[in-house]
Amino acid sequence: MIRRILISIALVFGALPAAADVDIQEVTSPGGITAWLVESPEIPFISMEIRFKGGAALDDPEKRGAVHLMGALLEEGAGDMDARAFAIARDSLAASFGYDVYRDAVTVSAEFLTETQDQAIDLLHQSLVDPRFDQDAIDRVRGQVISVIQSDATDPNSIAGQAFNRAAFGDHPYAFPIEGSQESLMAITRDDLFAAKNATMAMDRVHIGVVGDITADQLGPMLDRLFDGMPATGKAPTPDAEFALTGGVQVIPFDTPQSVVIFGHEGIDRDDPDFFAAFILNSILGEGGFGSRLMQEVREKRGLTYGVYTYLYSLESADLLLGQVASANDRVAEAVSVIRDEWARAAQDGVTAEELETAKTYLTGAYPLRFDGNGRIANILAGMQVQGFGLDYINTRNDRVNAVTLDDVNRMAARLLDAEALNFYVVGAPVGLETTN
Repeated sequence: MIRRILISIALVFGALPAAADVDIQEVTSPGGITAWLVESPEIPFISMEIRFKGGAALDDPEKRGAVHLMGALLEEGAGDMDARAFAIARDSLAASFGYDVYRDAVTVSAEFLTETQDQAIDLLHQSLVDPRFDQDAIDRVRGQVISVIQSDATDPNSIAGQAFNRAAFGDHPYAFPIEGSQESLMAITRDDLFAAKNATMAMDRVHIGVVGDITADQLGPMLDRLFDGMPATGKAPTPDAEFALTGGVQVIPFDTPQSVVIFGHEGIDRDDPDFFAAFILNSILGEGGFGSRLMQEVREKRGLTYGVYTYLYSLESADLLLGQVASANDRVAEAVSVIRDEWARAAQDGVTAEELETAKTYLTGAYPLRFDGNGRIANILAGMQVQGFGLDYINTRNDRVNAVTLDDVNRMAARLLDAEALNFYVVGAPVGLETTN
């Protein structure tokens, strides 16, 4: 089953070491395919991350969930191998392949030994170019996805998130779950899965990161072999999404002793020159763990929750500043009020020099601690390309954090934070809290 993990800007802003000696090479294959490579010959294996921009947002409206289902079936047989034979072939090479679908990307992760790289690449190539999509596998995996959909229908977190997305994005693809619905899944045919693959997994939208025991001269021909036969172009990109919410509270009744709240409003584009100021501001406000303002005010001082957090969520066609909190039904109204007040206070008064320095110390110091292996680096290399960062990003990231001034952060607080525009989607039986939007 596909891992359901959101890709956000945090994947890049919380990963590679600040002072790492990471030599990134841009490699172009004889056939013109570009990848970023970090040579690491110390251990005889190779990690590869492939990211195709587009993802579930490219679903046809009447076939919601086709891209997600397609991604889940890529490991269910290829060429003349059914699902079992494919798994045996992969395991015999001690290789690992992972296929994931997100709103804006289809990703493929691979790790394999240097000595069996040719066989591993041939096997991975078959899954990308010649998947079987056998009917028995389709039926089995579709049943698994439907089980997830049914579970989500009774999960307060999923209910809140889906309600927020529907209201925020209307008819845009971002309004719909990437898994689709039971009805749309039942309408998907084998031909639809091939169409979904060709729409999303094309060479005009691919980004590749490679780390391990391989040289640039060896990687080029490998890329040409791996992607031979892939479509040159895919479906047109998703149009920009218009954020329709203007602020207020939406209560969704649900029989539970604790209400779950999704809150947020529009965010900031990751290409904005002041993005790092927003990044630091968010850490101070809600993403900096127990030291963040919201944790201090909502949890530590008032005991309204076990945890509250915020995050910048950058999609290809929309940018959001979101948060989440859960609180007892008789206390959630107070939690909502405190969050709104802290939002307004930060917008009006900004942050302090001490808060800024603490956030910088945390963000730059935590950076190397999150560096955990070749697979992670390959993932980040692909993400850096998608997000438009240069080859020097790893070595300049902490310098960019440290260059942000107090005036920068406070200007961003006034620009970004809008308490009146905050939207709270509350799932539960909250006392003293009613729908206002």
